[in-house]
Amino acid sequence: MDKRIKSYFDFIDGKTIALCGIGGSNLPLTELFTKYGARVLACDKRSREALGENAEKAELAGAKLRLGDDYLTNLDADIIFRTPGMKYHLPELDSARLNGAAVTSEMEVFFDLCPCKIIAVTGSDGKTTTTTIISEMLKAQGYKVHLGGNIGRPLLPDIEKINPEDVAVVELSSFQLISMRKSPDIAVVTNLAPNHLDIHKDMQEYIDAKRNIVLHQNAFGRAVLNLDNEISYSFRDDVRGELCLFSRREPVRNGAFMDKDGNIIMSVYGRKTKIMKASEIKIPGLHNIENYLAAISAVWGMVSTETIKRVAMNFSGVEHRAEFVRELDGVKYYNDAIGTSPTRTVKGTLSLYDRKIILISGGYDKKIPYDEMGAIVPEKVKVLILFGATADKIEAATKASPAYAEGNPLIIRVNNMEEAVAAAREKAVSGDIVSMSPASASFDMYKNFAEKGLHFKKIVNALV
Repeated sequence: MDKRIKSYFDFIDGKTIALCGIGGSNLPLTELFTKYGARVLACDKRSREALGENAEKAELAGAKLRLGDDYLTNLDADIIFRTPGMKYHLPELDSARLNGAAVTSEMEVFFDLCPCKIIAVTGSDGKTTTTTIISEMLKAQGYKVHLGGNIGRPLLPDIEKINPEDVAVVELSSFQLISMRKSPDIAVVTNLAPNHLDIHKDMQEYIDAKRNIVLHQNAFGRAVLNLDNEISYSFRDDVRGELCLFSRREPVRNGAFMDKDGNIIMSVYGRKTKIMKASEIKIPGLHNIENYLAAISAVWGMVSTETIKRVAMNFSGVEHRAEFVRELDGVKYYNDAIGTSPTRTVKGTLSLYDRKIILISGGYDKKIPYDEMGAIVPEKVKVLILFGATADKIEAATKASPAYAEGNPLIIRVNNMEEAVAAAREKAVSGDIVSMSPASASFDMYKNFAEKGLHFKKIVNALV
């Protein structure tokens, strides 16, 4: 075991550790910390009944439960692990800091202890697909890869099994990055646009949180930034090591780009290597070309050109991302539940198809504008089916578009997913495409985007 890891486990022996939030990411931590002698408090606002079997699992793992509205009040703990979605400056956490508690997170501790190279990806859109592509390329090259973070899997519980020659590939959200003071060896920023303004106090706080992915790199780090995205490109002034740019629109001196003939090129300080045609990438969409450009820039020097090309030609994408569900009566149904912001839906679903589509949209309101999406909906959508908290905003933005006219698109309001699919089925004719891309988060009706996507697929697959 790495000396730093052993030292940390020796340190927590006898300490009281509070884990805020009883869910999939914290349950494995309960087992890990109790194994090394810590007293664990599993804290959650929800009742025991609402937690269901997770409460029992936490207790079986050795934790003491602390539940209810006051679950954070007067926490008597040496170390507090906040969940990523928990605001960094909650009064209860600030009070705990003043009382001498260390407030941290699973990912912060993982970065401190990880003995191998870390490649981390953040951005407003495309980070899960880019993270997965990087992981697939490294695995195909023969590396042992530890994939996790915001992609849905905590990595700290695996810390004992990670060797120096392995690679950790991590997706990082703004909520994870906001308190981090260590950056990865290779940092990727796919793009940045307004997002999560229901949690962050303003756009600047969101940008500054993302900036932490490059801010603490040393001279031997690599930062991969999107030249085509103004905010991502602005991080170049904070880069202390190698600056790698990627672009779908123009050549770069160091990084990956697509040339005017549709070739994917990697340039290393002017020395160019043609990798493949962009049209050979299996997963469709201009946004996925950008994801590959980012991934290639990240793994260059670790993965061969042949391996990169093989993965690009065979990788079929990540679930809930423009995922083909089925064809019925000549109508194709796609699940794009990952479209949790207007920019995701614009760059994803609304850029993919050669015809106007039937779009199911709407969900939880993250307090972000829909003007950009509304402007192009009349050009891309024949029927717009809306439900959820953002339905009014999407409809208003669409009607404000200069291209909007009565019936272009036809706008239908429904109450839930069942009604949305039924309306799509009724309006669709052979040759149509139906895509569920919320352009919003899912928390008004679902636990997360994946639950929403699975519900959509279940309803569509049940159609007869």
